[in-house]
Amino acid sequence: MGCNCVKHLKSERRNDLATKTCFNEAEIGALYELFRKLSSSITDDGLISKEEFWIGLFRINKKQSLLADRIFQLFDFKHDGVIDFEEFVLSLNVFHPEAPQAEKVAFSFHLYDICQTGYIQQKEVKQLILALLDESDLTFPDDVIEAIIRKTFMDVDKKGDGKIDVEEWKEFVIHNPLLLKHMTVPYLKTCKAGRLDDNPITETQRFTNSFKTPFPI
Repeated sequence: MGCNCVKHLKSERRNDLATKTCFNEAEIGALYELFRKLSSSITDDGLISKEEFWIGLFRINKKQSLLADRIFQLFDFKHDGVIDFEEFVLSLNVFHPEAPQAEKVAFSFHLYDICQTGYIQQKEVKQLILALLDESDLTFPDDVIEAIIRKTFMDVDKKGDGKIDVEEWKEFVIHNPLLLKHMTVPYLKTCKAGRLDDNPITETQRFTNSFKTPFPI
């Protein structure tokens, strides 16, 4: 894999990304500063590896994180095992306060659809809940977790087929808007170039806490 590191973002590229997202060109420039710091934290190749993503955005070193892994997979929509700047910006755009609700709904749905079947299944929800509890050093009795999942599926699975499809998820979110609370990161509307700390963990902490918070269901 060749080096994609470019220290200065061309104005044409800033403009192109600005037309595709809720970010203006100045905010694109600020995100590029952040991207450069993250993508060079281990290997300066202009790409964010999974390890750089985990350490930079989630402060995870050796411990496995299902949530961080799922979000990395969704950011890496080109499926080449790394995140380039376009993927970084377009994915963060979903969390912008002015991003369309439909994009937030889709992202949250795909987060739970671990097996990528087009449906959310009970085993997937349990897997994610257990992972989040483990990361938070919390423990719930298995029967309590099962009861929560059963109640959730009773409310959401209107077709009664034991799984949640996209339309059922959309309907559930419409009636429970707080479910998308953590899909909006206010910092992304105010980020400015020149304000990034030398330590990307320090600067990103303000909005990556949203990723660390369990997505409610």
